[in-house]
Amino acid sequence: MKVLFIDATGAGFASPIDVAEGTSVGTLFLERVGGDPKSYLIRVNRQSATINQLLQEGDRVTITPLKIEGAAA
Repeated sequence: MKVLFIDATGAGFASPIDVAEGTSVGTLFLERVGGDPKSYLIRVNRQSATINQLLQEGDRVTITPLKIEGAAA
């Protein structure tokens, strides 16, 4: 199935990707970004998502770091 993956972790891009039925947000995160998901804002269809949430055909997934590298605190 296809979902729109919006990666705002650096260079940033948005593209439709194929994922298997039953793929969770956490699995997609580990495959595409890696690291600690607590350090990122993860949304599905503009709503906060848990790592256990299952993706559906046509979902829009956005992953944004909570702290941008090099930004002042």
